[in-house]
Amino acid sequence: MNSSPWAAYSPCSEECVAATGTGVRVGRAAAVRRYAAFAATLAGAAAAGRRLAEGAELRRTAARLVADLGVGVVRAGAPTLTVPGGAQGVGTLVVANHISWLDALALLAVEPVTLLAKREVGHWPVVGGLVRRAGTRFIDRDGFRQLPGTVQELAELLRSGESVIVFPEGTTWCSVPGGPFRRATFQAALDAGAPVRPVTLSYARRGVPTPLPAFVGEGTFLASFRRVAAARGLTVRITAHPALAPAGHDRRSLAALAHAAVTGTAVTGAAVTGAAERGPATAHGAHRFSPSGP
Repeated sequence: MNSSPWAAYSPCSEECVAATGTGVRVGRAAAVRRYAAFAATLAGAAAAGRRLAEGAELRRTAARLVADLGVGVVRAGAPTLTVPGGAQGVGTLVVANHISWLDALALLAVEPVTLLAKREVGHWPVVGGLVRRAGTRFIDRDGFRQLPGTVQELAELLRSGESVIVFPEGTTWCSVPGGPFRRATFQAALDAGAPVRPVTLSYARRGVPTPLPAFVGEGTFLASFRRVAAARGLTVRITAHPALAPAGHDRRSLAALAHAAVTGTAVTGAAVTGAAERGPATAHGAHRFSPSGP
């Protein structure tokens, strides 16, 4: 077993997705139209070149790709992923649970924020080139020696005012709640004095929760892509919870509070006690998550 802090394991497999069945699908002609629309938007993104990394262009392209697949986006909670007017102009560390390759497109469709992703994502078919041109920062999750440098680079990005989306679970799960949050990226928020915005991603088909978009286990990207493109009534719900200020925390308590917000679970006593002993955490535009809920 890999002992790297970035190494992560999920018990989810293709069996989780198989339970969704084959019902509620669009017809073959409709699916083909979705493929064609998606391909056309990708071609336009390739033609945009470096302009794709610009906020408005990136958001527009991501929103179009999600719509091409017939996926609806539902927003809840805070109106933005980033924290407006953050302390001393620092960026926001946006932390979300991870279910699918679709997660990144949905988040970028809401707000064009820099992604921090595992290196393999850049080589995925269909979307790999897109995320590279969009300015995604890549990390080697199995490279222990690279971890301090990654944390330092992330902290520098946040200090410069750039907001970053990370998936602290380190791998995909079929639904919420998923796995524990790895703590390293939270150290970057502490070093930069950056607020942390917990975000919950969940999927539903005709209003019923579904693992259909999950990209897990031995499943292939293309299999997951085809499921999404053929689904009828699929929506992704993006819930932005109250931001957490880093003051008064260590990365352990900050990760625990963020995980509790994302999964809707109780905060562990140790995390609450540790934070309380260090004093209140407050910052402009951010406040601590209460164990009783957001």
